[in-house]
Amino acid sequence: MRSPLPAPRRRTFLAMTGVGAAAFAVGTGHAAADETVGGKVPADPFGLGVASGDPLPDGVVLWTRLAPAPLAPDGHGGMPPRPYTVRYEVAEDEAFTRVVKRGQVVATPELAHSVHAEVHGLRPGREYFYRFRAGSELSPVGRTKTAPAPGAMPSALRFATASCAAWYHGHFTAYQHMAQEQDLDLVLFLGDYIYEYGITQTNMWRQGVPLPGPEHAVEIQTLEQYRLRYSLFKTDPHLQAAHANAPWLFTTDDHEVQNNYADEWSETGIPPADFLRRRAVAYRAFYENLPLRSVMRPDGPDLDLYRRYHWGRLAQIDMLDNRQYRDVYPAGLVIDNSPERHDPRRTILGARQEKWLYDGLRRSDATWNLLGTGVVMAQIDRDTGAGELYSNDMWDGFPANRNRLWDAFAQHKIANPVALSGDIHRHVAAELKADWKDPGSRTIGTELVTGSIGSDGDGGETDGTGPIWLGNPHVKLYNARRGYVSATLTPGRLTSEFKTVDYVRQPGAPVRTAARFVTEAGRPGLNREV
Repeated sequence: MRSPLPAPRRRTFLAMTGVGAAAFAVGTGHAAADETVGGKVPADPFGLGVASGDPLPDGVVLWTRLAPAPLAPDGHGGMPPRPYTVRYEVAEDEAFTRVVKRGQVVATPELAHSVHAEVHGLRPGREYFYRFRAGSELSPVGRTKTAPAPGAMPSALRFATASCAAWYHGHFTAYQHMAQEQDLDLVLFLGDYIYEYGITQTNMWRQGVPLPGPEHAVEIQTLEQYRLRYSLFKTDPHLQAAHANAPWLFTTDDHEVQNNYADEWSETGIPPADFLRRRAVAYRAFYENLPLRSVMRPDGPDLDLYRRYHWGRLAQIDMLDNRQYRDVYPAGLVIDNSPERHDPRRTILGARQEKWLYDGLRRSDATWNLLGTGVVMAQIDRDTGAGELYSNDMWDGFPANRNRLWDAFAQHKIANPVALSGDIHRHVAAELKADWKDPGSRTIGTELVTGSIGSDGDGGETDGTGPIWLGNPHVKLYNARRGYVSATLTPGRLTSEFKTVDYVRQPGAPVRTAARFVTEAGRPGLNREV
């Protein structure tokens, strides 16, 4: 499936995307920002809100993007094509009477007037508040938190997981309720922050909202189109509130670029050289619109997305990239138990990421080891009879890679592995088994699959695929409502609550806990309480 055309060289991509190192540096605070840059700022430039992410013991990344007209069809957010100085403040209180950090960055047109202020010198394990100023315009206030000090054993980590937020399929009511969890330390977003499909009367299920203009009706492919799609989704007030409530960590799945892509392979047959150009602009828009560090900035079609985080000695969090390095699909998305599927060379992570992951697990001294993965890790046999049928889009398409990960768990005596995943638009709780064919075999870990924020509309308590998933005895929950997972991690246990809303096509649904599980440290598995 390789293109006969040579892929463009790196410098060609850099020239194409038009972003030099200087633009990144002034947008992060690594280079000095001229206080007079830009002149008068357009009114109401903070229409996309504020966000924070990538918390370290001494600091976080603070994000905003100047966009007084976020839905301007050209994707530029209504900003003039020149740089502007943006100042920020970080305080210990929401009233900003105890400001501890001030700084400034430059929002450049090359990066869609986004800023990624990398703040250091903060105290570990502390709550902070932040805001931006551009000219005389003041942003909303955001809340964030730094990671605990290295070696510390915090009493708890409160986090939520989310994925699959198709704006056009419903209101972001799940984000609304997530934003009201005032004690959250982290949000882990597990893929499909946007969707690339054209938005038309056929798939526009979000009631009470006008159909977006014709510029949204086509599948997005250009940088300006990707920027505009992020703007559309990020104008949602509940998404903005969820970002302003806690720092986020990110991985992607497929829709940030194109459905079901694998490395340079496109499901629609786009030649690899052309598809890598599309991936380059998609990754650039991803960086521009999220609170990511400069070390994660895209380099043409490449994005160093996988990252490791520590919450003291309580948790090691490895956020994985399941798309950029994976092998292509063998003989389609869903196949039986074929020899091709079991090729020992197949990888979903790529050789470099696999080595990074196993080396990090070997060194881990954390009580819990969390793996953020865009697609389901547990084996799911989709044939309810005597045969076998698997989805190659999930880890099931890469059993050799999964076996190598299981071997690393055993070799390095990894404590309490927990997979956190999304993608399927359903809540699933599953036990990770040493031998999938033997339900009585040892449970080596736990998987919590978050349902979608909005994708697939209202959903229901179950659906047509529910019996298939529950036909696998290691699956302990299947729920087809929209929602998110809310979890509390302590040195002794992981408590996971699967939050659901009954409808999203209309706003205002209350939230409820569809199920609650407890996983005890040292005893992997799922004990249902609700």
